[in-house]
Amino acid sequence: MYRVILVDDERLIIRGLSSVVPWAELGCEVVGTAYDGKSGLEMIRTLKPDIVLTDIRMPNMDGLTMLAAIRSEFPRIQTSVLTAYRDFDYARQALTLGVCRYLLKPSDLDELKEAIRMMASRLDTLPSPKEGPEDTAVSAAGNHLVRAALAFMREHCSEQHLSLGEVADHVYVSQWHLSKLLNRETGQSFFDLLGSLRVARAKELLADPSMRILDVAEATGFSDVAHFSRSFKRIAGCTPGEYRKQLD
Repeated sequence: MYRVILVDDERLIIRGLSSVVPWAELGCEVVGTAYDGKSGLEMIRTLKPDIVLTDIRMPNMDGLTMLAAIRSEFPRIQTSVLTAYRDFDYARQALTLGVCRYLLKPSDLDELKEAIRMMASRLDTLPSPKEGPEDTAVSAAGNHLVRAALAFMREHCSEQHLSLGEVADHVYVSQWHLSKLLNRETGQSFFDLLGSLRVARAKELLADPSMRILDVAEATGFSDVAHFSRSFKRIAGCTPGEYRKQLD
């Protein structure tokens, strides 16, 4: 029996899916239900299901990034979307990220059964985890997650205590998995990337002669001027003061 998790913020939908779909007849069993993306992902990590049927328009959630997170971190899990969100480009992106079916609410029972059969069929034919190269959907998912992580880091790099864990939470994956993705996609560690983003921002601020180097250090998330100067020289090849003189 394939193990299924249902994720939707509408409890009526969850109850309907649980009771109306003939899960046993389809070779499946519902092992968990969740009412938001965050608890859904926590449940996925704990229960390690084979199939996830989820909405993507839930409060405080980036649906595409959540789908990318599932595909990238758990490539063998089969996902289908059940949503009221009618947007062709969004649906296309979801399918690019490995979603099996993109179903619109209200969906009839035959559509649901066909989606479940397709996911079960894919599971039946999956190679063993050690076989074969990474598929294009997994690669696309990893690329999507890295872009989302870098955008978040760029926006928050001036915060002194920005951590790998905070960024990983934003893109719905574990710290270990995000660290692996960043290294693979950029060739740099989280801390190297964060340092580079902070130094890039510092260069912009150093162009303003009214800002002291201490002010620039504080505005770009460095704990003190000495740490700022060391990091700046390592990345830019000169000290902040030398860089500012080059601008004159």
